[in-house]
Amino acid sequence: MAKFELKLPKMGESVAEATITSWLKDVGDTIEADEAVLEIATDKVDSEVPSEVDGVLVEKLFEIDDVVKVGQTIAVIEIEGEATADDEAPAAEPVKEETPKAVAEVAQTVVAAKETVEPVVSSGDRFYSPLVKNIAKKEGMSQAELDSVPGTGKDGRVTKNDIKSYLESRSSAPVSAAKPEAPKQEVSQNTVEPPKSKEAEKPAPAPAVSSGEDEIIEMSRMGKLISKHMVDSVQTSAHVQSFIEADVTNIWNWRNKHKDSFKKREGENLTFTPIFMEAVAKAIRDYPMINISVQGDSIIKKKHINLGMAAALADGNLIVPVIKDADQLNLLGMAKKVNDLASRARENKLSPDDIQGGTYTVTNVGTFGSIMGTPIINQPQVGILALGAIRKVPAVIETPQGDFIGIRYKMFLSHSYDHRVVNGALGGQFVKAVKDYLEAWDVNREI
Repeated sequence: MAKFELKLPKMGESVAEATITSWLKDVGDTIEADEAVLEIATDKVDSEVPSEVDGVLVEKLFEIDDVVKVGQTIAVIEIEGEATADDEAPAAEPVKEETPKAVAEVAQTVVAAKETVEPVVSSGDRFYSPLVKNIAKKEGMSQAELDSVPGTGKDGRVTKNDIKSYLESRSSAPVSAAKPEAPKQEVSQNTVEPPKSKEAEKPAPAPAVSSGEDEIIEMSRMGKLISKHMVDSVQTSAHVQSFIEADVTNIWNWRNKHKDSFKKREGENLTFTPIFMEAVAKAIRDYPMINISVQGDSIIKKKHINLGMAAALADGNLIVPVIKDADQLNLLGMAKKVNDLASRARENKLSPDDIQGGTYTVTNVGTFGSIMGTPIINQPQVGILALGAIRKVPAVIETPQGDFIGIRYKMFLSHSYDHRVVNGALGGQFVKAVKDYLEAWDVNREI
């Protein structure tokens, strides 16, 4: 029997690692090609890792909550056929006579693949796995503090659970007792004490205060990521808003005329979203300096118009799938793309590539009844447009015969933009262009 190594696949240019959230198969289970073996989470999206072959799962190289690098082997599947050098998993490969260099390379591969194999050596006599050292680094632990953590693994090795237990007890303990005192050393007059790290100076988080009747709800992983992303955006960009009202009566009536035939012909709904996305893409083509990002003191002008489309999830969180090259799609193509991304977002079936590369974002706050909003920019973009609810309102209508009051369908467009690089004139002209495209809708247009 041969053995196949299931590796963590590439999930987009900016995704280098993922966290295992659950195993869908156990050791000994039969697996079919394209069947999901485990679920993973990145800082962008949750997804499944399917098997590339038919076989039997014989080994899991990582546990739930372990962080895995792209390209690392995460499981071994036994398949029918003769074993080859490429098929054999590291754990099953017999040791061969190799040069010292080859032996070192194999050892490094095994260390990176699994925490329970030969650990990494610290600066002293103690051993630490890559996972433990990664956790310590993220938590701002010094080498002395890491050396003080009691280990329950083989030969006193610190396991993932050991360091997690230590960090939990440290966060709940008084600040003065959070870190063990390092052994005192003799200091000469010429010795300069190293500066304290910013992490060490941060105060411990305040405990949640509640009465006995309150419910304390732990934030979800995605909720924490969104929270951090929003705070980072406000601290990065100088947010300013422009508002404009658009008359979408022609669009409202046109959609009502065509939605039933579209549903019958295409088997899916014709919503307002693709119409709005088309208008935004046209306005960006007219004002390309909205389609930029900032990197240091440089402005990066994007070649492609990739529109992010904020979509609500069942748990109340938002995700932003991206319509790539939106200005190249006709209305039918835009409608198909919008429906596909919205459907897969609700079913948690988006791939990491589906939510990467956005250059401008549109969010529909009108879905929840809001007439306008002040959305936070989706970094590293410099603008985001909020679509308000469409309302039936009395309005002044100008005609050659004079002005009169009529019933019209109107909505507010709220444009948030980064005032570091987008001034009020450009921000206002852009949202005005979106309004003009919507109000100039051809009522005789076919789809």
